[in-house]
Amino acid sequence: MKTFPSPKNMKLLLVAALTLVASMALVACGGGSGGLSEGQNNDNVTTASGGDATGNLNISNWPLYIDKNTISDFDKATGASTTYREDVNDNNEFFGKVQPLLSQGEAGGRSIVVVTDWMAEKMYNLGYIQNLDHDKLTTVFDNMIPSLQSPSFDPNRDYSVPWQSGMTGLVVRTDLAPDVKSINDLFDPKYKGKITMLTEMRDTVPLVMAADGVDPTEATTQDWLDAINKLQENVDNGQIRQFTGNNYIQDLAKGSVVAAIGWSGDAVQAQIDNKNIEYVQPTQGCSLWSDNMLIPVGAPNAEAAYEFMNYVYEPKNQAQIEKYVNYVSPVSGVKEVLQKEDPALADNELIFPSDEFVQNCFNQVSPPGDEAEVKEVEEAFQNVITG
Repeated sequence: MKTFPSPKNMKLLLVAALTLVASMALVACGGGSGGLSEGQNNDNVTTASGGDATGNLNISNWPLYIDKNTISDFDKATGASTTYREDVNDNNEFFGKVQPLLSQGEAGGRSIVVVTDWMAEKMYNLGYIQNLDHDKLTTVFDNMIPSLQSPSFDPNRDYSVPWQSGMTGLVVRTDLAPDVKSINDLFDPKYKGKITMLTEMRDTVPLVMAADGVDPTEATTQDWLDAINKLQENVDNGQIRQFTGNNYIQDLAKGSVVAAIGWSGDAVQAQIDNKNIEYVQPTQGCSLWSDNMLIPVGAPNAEAAYEFMNYVYEPKNQAQIEKYVNYVSPVSGVKEVLQKEDPALADNELIFPSDEFVQNCFNQVSPPGDEAEVKEVEEAFQNVITG
């Protein structure tokens, strides 16, 4: 989820924070929408298998969601030849691109795709994702943070392995908008035309509801539609500049945007080049999520996919990734490695949040109701972001 040295992006080491992330079972963290009408179903889901971890491995992930050395280090260690594509900028956009292939049992050469919890569940329910052979993922399950092992969207981790977790809140140019502390501050007329929000509905809309006193975890369909109407009004009057994926960071760096609904890791990464770009925890709380590695149907090299998942779950290898991406790692032992190698990162609340820092946060949620009601909300939001 990025365009700066770090992103869709879910995926917390302190118990309370981890419990929040782990329980993400909504449709951006597990709470089922999507329906089976878009493709097949998972009645006869297969388990990914293969014999040789060498050969070509194709991975689709969010932009700048990995350091510059891990892929080459992995290839040297295993004999694989990895093509790493940064072609996931928005869950729905990516789904629209790969769905025609997946519906025919083809993966477009991909053996790993990384999407947010709710999209992982949707793709699995449609029969597009294979189950995982846990016997081939011993390092993953030995080192996965316990509280992430049984999310409600995939209680047994049958098909998903967390890549990174994070928080959605405010990303602010504190030199240009020092008073932005609440999502509602984004609607202050003095910032007209200098505000962006995320195209990810399940990131943006719940924060708008929370700022207006609506508990996103209890919100009704009408609550969602009311928040979307508020967004529409602020698009129409020019308050909201645009809805984006990771590229809002570029506009913050230039100063054409002064505040955005954005992802925690992006802010840490952007500070490398501009110390005035900061993540601000909204006064009404943040949204917690995870992004997950999946093996799609038609994956040509599942064995190398397993090997890669195990490789990045080695604490020393994960620490190398974490130094770059600065999101919340799902791997036990990383904080201890960073305490020796980079104490500042080990103490960073955006990477290892305290109970207090996330006390008002909630698990990323999805619209309630049946398929028709969810579709009504999704279409209303889509109308807002597409104009």
